[in-house]
Amino acid sequence: MSQIKSKQRVADHGEVFTPEREVNAMLDLVKHETERIDSRFLEPACGTGNFLIEILRRKMEVIFPKYRTSQSECEKYLVIGIGSIYGIDLLEDNVQECRERLFKAFRKRYRASCKNYANEDFENVIRYILSKNIVCGDALTMLDNEGKPIVFPEWSLVTGCNVKRRDFSFSELIRTSSKQTSLFDAGWTSEKRKAEFVPTPVREFDVKHYMELIVNE
Repeated sequence: MSQIKSKQRVADHGEVFTPEREVNAMLDLVKHETERIDSRFLEPACGTGNFLIEILRRKMEVIFPKYRTSQSECEKYLVIGIGSIYGIDLLEDNVQECRERLFKAFRKRYRASCKNYANEDFENVIRYILSKNIVCGDALTMLDNEGKPIVFPEWSLVTGCNVKRRDFSFSELIRTSSKQTSLFDAGWTSEKRKAEFVPTPVREFDVKHYMELIVNE
């Protein structure tokens, strides 16, 4: 993939994409986290998803070999794994392309590894999660493209195949104190972070089976 889409976009937005080699070299520095299914990652200038798609591939390399023989186990961990990947970009076309790249990478592997039970209803759940996790906005102002505060959902496995969704404002998630850095560093609900700071959700949803996460909002 080219590092730029056009010289004009570089001039207007400073848009330059990170090459795959550099992406992998950087992610290898936190290799153990990229292979942890529920480890959360935020790319505040995600472009078309060069970092995020590699994180997704690494998570899928853990999920499919371990869980593909069980539909419920495989699908619920895909929800958690994909639900832990977040991105922000200033440009709407980048956001749409990023979501689509991530979705196609998931669908290709899902259909190849889970031929016996792969289904469109589950694929739609994943597409919905990506629509909430990859957003158009400005990470510096913490506002979306409509001028509203950026909000990200947390997708947490509760019991069995049930998932709890809680929405948090981006500004709340990156609040820092003298003793901590961004809550995205190691997942905003990690035990260590909980002891220091517990963010307050702006909205909570009922616990639902992973196949029932799509909400008409």
